[in-house]
Amino acid sequence: MQAHEVQPVVMDMTISADTVEISADWMIETAISGLDLTHLQNTAEAENDVEYDRLRALQPDQLAEAVSAAWPSIVSKLELSTGGERLSLKLEDIEAGDVGNLKIARLSTLRLSASLPPGDAPLEFRAAPELGPFVVRLTGVENGYAEFLAPGMSSGAIPRTGGEDQTASAAFVDYIAVGFDHIVPKGLDHILFVLGLFFLSTRMGPLLWQVSAFTLAHTVTLALGALDIVRIPPSVVEPLIAASIVYVGVENVFFRNLSPWRPFVVFGFGLLHGLGFASVLMDFGLGGTNFVPKLVGFNVGVEIGQLAVIAAAWLTLNFFFDRYEWYHRRIAVPVSVAVAIIAAFWVLERTGVVGTDGPLALFSALTEGGFDPIWVAAAAAIFTAALAGVQLLSGTMEKLKEFSGMLTSLLMFLLLVAAFTSGAWVMCVLVALAWVLALRIQSFSGRDEAVA
Repeated sequence: MQAHEVQPVVMDMTISADTVEISADWMIETAISGLDLTHLQNTAEAENDVEYDRLRALQPDQLAEAVSAAWPSIVSKLELSTGGERLSLKLEDIEAGDVGNLKIARLSTLRLSASLPPGDAPLEFRAAPELGPFVVRLTGVENGYAEFLAPGMSSGAIPRTGGEDQTASAAFVDYIAVGFDHIVPKGLDHILFVLGLFFLSTRMGPLLWQVSAFTLAHTVTLALGALDIVRIPPSVVEPLIAASIVYVGVENVFFRNLSPWRPFVVFGFGLLHGLGFASVLMDFGLGGTNFVPKLVGFNVGVEIGQLAVIAAAWLTLNFFFDRYEWYHRRIAVPVSVAVAIIAAFWVLERTGVVGTDGPLALFSALTEGGFDPIWVAAAAAIFTAALAGVQLLSGTMEKLKEFSGMLTSLLMFLLLVAAFTSGAWVMCVLVALAWVLALRIQSFSGRDEAVA
């Protein structure tokens, strides 16, 4: 869990005859610092992320004091009601997480309580949108309740004695959105893996073989992990996922077609990615009723997200350039190299070999939204003009033209990643258009004519 990635607050509620008790696992520094998480994907995008970082460095006892001081403001943004009556939430205890690695998000546990009026009217919960997403779960009853709430979303009726939390169809639809969101925009590592599959070959056959193997594998381990039959710590799974991305990126450089072993290797990597998906799904509260619709909905959302990534890559690059004989050299190879380099950084970071400061701060900023979108767009414009100029002036100097084309794809892909992780969707489109424009200019001569 990266320090800048916004995580949902996970609230577990236990209801007795006259009291509701709540245990909330929370990146509480976001609430104290006043970050608006309504549309925020990571804290680095916020104007006051400096205050968040200061709070993140506090010792547990100091953070607990900060929570107590800020509680009146925080609780005013939480609304727990029953029968139209708003309940008074009392802060009972604060278990602040250890400081640890400042680059890793910490969760603190807040224990709350509220007195319940007589009767059996259901509860309803809503948080102000600036507090971000919530997962609300009702425990200690036969049929629990579990629901993911987008920023500002109301839970609807939560029966005090449990029961159906949602209809099966509603649960299915809700978890499609959760699965898609885990890929776009939150799943850069999974996106890079899918792009690695895509750039092996422009032919549909190799792509279908790989995607089919990957989908089958991650579906199996997603189900096993969500059922808690197979559980491997994220500290093991996440570096292995990064290593799988390195592999597909490197193999793309040396192979232009599907190797006999590639589907089997992709299947094995899919098992790892499924365990990563399962970890996320459990964090979102899969308990209670409608387990199967939620599980299937999440998997469908993941697949839609992956297909959206493939469609975007095809429309941006293959639609225009797969008929050129240099497609593999000038597009597939440099993009695959960039994918492998980013993933190699993740391997080192997730195993604790390197930190995210010093000379590697560039990679941290690249993958965590640390670049200003305006500067990204400006850099894209400059690179487009400069590299297109080199191409036009190179004339018959094929080696220079080849190098210019490869550098164009490498730099434009990195700029696209920077715009994507900063959540600047308009900038993503502009960078993609600049990339296409530069490559189109470079295709206007001699050997660069399209081939049949």
